[in-house]
Amino acid sequence: MSLNDALSIAMAGLRANQAAMSLVSSNVANAETPGYVRKTTDQITTNSGTTGSGVRIVGVNRELDQYILAQLRTETSGAGYASLKSSYLQQMQSLYGDPGSVGSLEYSFNALTTAVQALATSADSSSARTGVLNAARTLAQQLNSMTQGIQTMRGTAENGIKDSVNTANNLMKQIATINNQLSANPLGGTSTDSNTAALLDQRDQYITQLSQLMDIRVTTNGANQVTVFTGSGVQLVGNEAATLRFNAQGTVSANTTWNADSSKSTLGSVTLDLPNGGSVDLTAAGAIKSGTIAAYTELRDKTLVEAQSQLDQFAASISSALSDTTRAGSVFPVPTTPPTTLPAGTPTGFTLNLTDMKPGNVIHLTYTDTATNTQHQISLMNVQDQSLLPLSNAATADPNDKVIGIDFSQNITSILNQLNSAFAGEVNFSGTMGALQVVNNPNYANINAASVTITQSPSSLNNGAKELSLFTDNGAAYSGAISASGSQVTGLAGRLSVNVGLINDPSKLVVYDTNTLAGDTTRSSFMLNQLTNASFTYGAQAGVGSASSPFKGNLLSFMRQFVSQQGAAADSAKQLADGQNVVLNTLDKKMADTSGVNMDDEMAHLLALQNAYSANARVMSTVNDLYKSLMQAF
Repeated sequence: MSLNDALSIAMAGLRANQAAMSLVSSNVANAETPGYVRKTTDQITTNSGTTGSGVRIVGVNRELDQYILAQLRTETSGAGYASLKSSYLQQMQSLYGDPGSVGSLEYSFNALTTAVQALATSADSSSARTGVLNAARTLAQQLNSMTQGIQTMRGTAENGIKDSVNTANNLMKQIATINNQLSANPLGGTSTDSNTAALLDQRDQYITQLSQLMDIRVTTNGANQVTVFTGSGVQLVGNEAATLRFNAQGTVSANTTWNADSSKSTLGSVTLDLPNGGSVDLTAAGAIKSGTIAAYTELRDKTLVEAQSQLDQFAASISSALSDTTRAGSVFPVPTTPPTTLPAGTPTGFTLNLTDMKPGNVIHLTYTDTATNTQHQISLMNVQDQSLLPLSNAATADPNDKVIGIDFSQNITSILNQLNSAFAGEVNFSGTMGALQVVNNPNYANINAASVTITQSPSSLNNGAKELSLFTDNGAAYSGAISASGSQVTGLAGRLSVNVGLINDPSKLVVYDTNTLAGDTTRSSFMLNQLTNASFTYGAQAGVGSASSPFKGNLLSFMRQFVSQQGAAADSAKQLADGQNVVLNTLDKKMADTSGVNMDDEMAHLLALQNAYSANARVMSTVNDLYKSLMQAF
């Protein structure tokens, strides 16, 4: 080896040492910088004459474990989803209160039951009457407040989607910008310099932040450029960034719902506008399955809607329990004692009085098919909006019940035509609104029973009926009406109020006709029985039971069912969030161990570089001395 070769090799070594020490300095300075990945030099051996080898720096290595990074992004999405959902369900739990505790829904309902029980014992007590009204007002106000809380959370979720979309758009633009900057990489391919490595750190941090908002999948090409897709495969970022669009709505209420049909939807959808034209409704496609956007969407459109439905069904049940009366049909001809044989062809059946029917009230009819001996259960619901006919069976919670919508606001001729057309001769209808005859057709069916459910008007407090409207829908009767704008039950918990007529005259809690004595317990005993024993069937939309096996029970059992279900959901969500955070923290530690800066390692490396630098400098000094000796020899 010549002295020139030795000098060249030593100088190359010094340059390599200087570059390595520069990276050590950068690593130490950025030890606490979020997203910083430890850097090392990428060096190769070079030929230097016939003997010995030099060294050359060809780039900078990022000590990054791509497999751990991919896992980290997946779990970041999961943790974002689980943590947000847990947070909302904990807020829900605070609305419901601990079962039995003061201020809880169960406590308010039990207080009303206790007050009615006191009234049934002392019907002539003015304080007992006032106690019932105060307890009813407290329960109604609590349902109002819970509804407001749920809808506020839905509105917050709507705004959360909007803010997340804006953040995602900014992140995607940053990722695309760095992709384009990398296309001008002077080293080419996957090689990097320190500036490029810093860009990659920054881009990875943007991608990780994006993964918190939605589930994503990332691919990298040979030029270190990435393409980002949603978990379902829709491209978000390449050399250009797509744009997310969200048509946020204003005030959110129980009646504002999302629908895949944009013409029917009253809440926003996340739409992806592609750079080359075209768009994809990501909400309708269900393309975002994790991250905070998915959690906000699920909370807004499912979890909180279900919670509202539970409150609404409870409010509807307690209203109907006290204000609805079911009148059995009168058999005709009137049976005689002893029975006599009727002349052949004499019509038989039931007579119903429909004069007080309100929208949503129902005629209940059961008959047996004579050919198959199959019993049919029919509900003829009063629906006064022609656009809703024919009515879906979803109008009732009972899966064995066939629902038929009839517009009873028409004249009797139209009503009879609707009824006879619906049954196609199996059962015949005739008569008037005051005496509708449901007639057997022996060739097709035998009628087993017929009745009609009537809702008392708020003003009908002394008409001789023990039923009364203790609760009203903002002053109107609750009858379960269905219209083009939706069902009356939707949002009822937020509109429930105590009958003003009772507030103005509490004696009507006892006095139900002109002959009622002040101490009569007929009405109060009826109220107590309905609050404690009346049984209802609840639709699957409340998340209790299922469509094929709906939940059946009294008011208290239904309330306890959905309150306990809510508590279990909150506990489950918290456990999931805690588990996700454990996994995420574990991956963060793995990432820090493999890609983060370890100060002890860096100091040890720096010491080694100092020694190497000194050695290379010593070689250069020695070569210099040899040159001087040679020059002196001549």
